[in-house]
Amino acid sequence: MGKLCVVSAALMWLCAAMAAPAFAADSAVVMLYHRFDDDRVAALDTSSAQLAAHLDGLKSGGFTVLPLSEIVAAMAAGRPLPDKVVAITIDDGSATVFARAWPLLKKAGVPFTLFVATDDIDRGGPDSMTWTQLRELAAAGIGIGSQGAARLHMPRVDAETVAADLARARARFERELGRAPDLFAWPWGEGSRQLAGTLRQAGFVAAFGQHSGAAWAKADPFFLPRFALTSAYAEPERFRLAARSLPLPAVDITPDDPALKVNPPAFGFTLAEEVPGIDGLACFSSHQGQLRVERLGPRVEVRMSKPIPSGRGRINCTVPALEGRWRWFGWQFTTP
Repeated sequence: MGKLCVVSAALMWLCAAMAAPAFAADSAVVMLYHRFDDDRVAALDTSSAQLAAHLDGLKSGGFTVLPLSEIVAAMAAGRPLPDKVVAITIDDGSATVFARAWPLLKKAGVPFTLFVATDDIDRGGPDSMTWTQLRELAAAGIGIGSQGAARLHMPRVDAETVAADLARARARFERELGRAPDLFAWPWGEGSRQLAGTLRQAGFVAAFGQHSGAAWAKADPFFLPRFALTSAYAEPERFRLAARSLPLPAVDITPDDPALKVNPPAFGFTLAEEVPGIDGLACFSSHQGQLRVERLGPRVEVRMSKPIPSGRGRINCTVPALEGRWRWFGWQFTTP
């Protein structure tokens, strides 16, 4: 007979992990939310009922929910993670996070990381969280990450402007919270290879986009994916698909700069490991749908016939895996 695990709400996720089979993994699923019960921005909204259903699904589905900082540290050190490990992140510091999501997350004892832009908090207003609320979350062990100061469309400005923005945000975090974050979320998911270096010089150890996929330990830590669980993407089927996803081990990505200089790009990657069922590989773009895929050994070339429209574009490549799970690799482009 298994051991009876009786714990407080704050430890229920540890209990669930002890009850589940312990398989070592080198990936995690990072979930992304923005605001809650706020239909003024429907594309970024998740209802309280949807969030509660997600938390119930994590509890009953054998998942381990860990702070994002612990997952990043384990990946950097090469330490194995539990299978089906999840981190929860929320962007933008909406007042609805504190009023609607925090009570549910606190009751469930679930850690999460909140990414904010300091100018938004300084401006205040009814739609924004306050520094007092952020201090309360930090004191409760909630992770606070950075989106810079002005939440810039970063590939549209030069590295000096970004560095100054990051320094200004760091000063505000240090003054208000006593420390500066070392995790970053690209505003709107928009990044570039050059600015990843700027983030590294500013003291960040990892950065997250808004493209889908499982975060893999061997991937570039400054372009890690997150599954958006907002609007229609928050429905139960999508949640289950995302939460159970596995990485598609893509390396040598070309072009390796998400800020496009040639459009459409000649996109491709190499599979670092043998992938069972690779013949089922399919790739899709946000602007064209299913794309033509060519494979030569471990190399995968993905061809688009149309340029990616100005702004943001995404590619998703998936392979069905065992037990109804999917291997998933996503990439986001920013076009001039």
